[in-house]
Amino acid sequence: MISVVIVDDHPIVRAGIRAVLNAADGITVVAESARGADARALVAAHRPDVLVLDVNLPDTSGVEITRQLRAQSFPTAILILTVHNDTPTIFGLLESGAAGYVLKDDALETIVNAVRAVARGETWLSPAIARQVVARATHPKEKDASDLEPLPLTPREIEVLTLLAQGFDNTAIAERLIVTTRTIQNHVSAIYDKLGVASRTQAALIAIRHKLVSPLGQDDDAHHA
Repeated sequence: MISVVIVDDHPIVRAGIRAVLNAADGITVVAESARGADARALVAAHRPDVLVLDVNLPDTSGVEITRQLRAQSFPTAILILTVHNDTPTIFGLLESGAAGYVLKDDALETIVNAVRAVARGETWLSPAIARQVVARATHPKEKDASDLEPLPLTPREIEVLTLLAQGFDNTAIAERLIVTTRTIQNHVSAIYDKLGVASRTQAALIAIRHKLVSPLGQDDDAHHA
């Protein structure tokens, strides 16, 4: 059962998301609030698998909440819910450690799949967001991959990072490389440490930037990284 906490200051939006998630198999909403200040306390109390977080709260910002939760090493995946699709907001949140970014325009249609994806350790991005992520990751300040510092990873860690960026979870990576899931978890932890990242999203962006994986061929539905 995937447990979810919702923090959104719009009662109608919150009620709609709660109804859709509670109606889905294997998902339950365990708590909700209209205040960003309650987010940390609810996550600490309930240890949910996923926090659905409105970025534009009246008392604090989603970016700040995301940074605080990641700094405290809560394992909860943070799924951002917002009307904003501007590049600074998107990358501020992704670089802070958010696992997904869902636009309110398509939230109710995709929220169940988005919650399931981030609960599995994947990344979920609305199509408009995914296009910006790919564009910036493949052309950061017009630098080519050859201009970037080499990745400080072992050959096996490169393999794991590549598969991670292609959307495989730890179990699937373990099956492909014929090792245990625990071994892959150790590799992923080492990759995070060496790259200085805190989420699969951040690691996948680095993999795309270094051209370990190609953004080409991805469809226009929600993209997984």
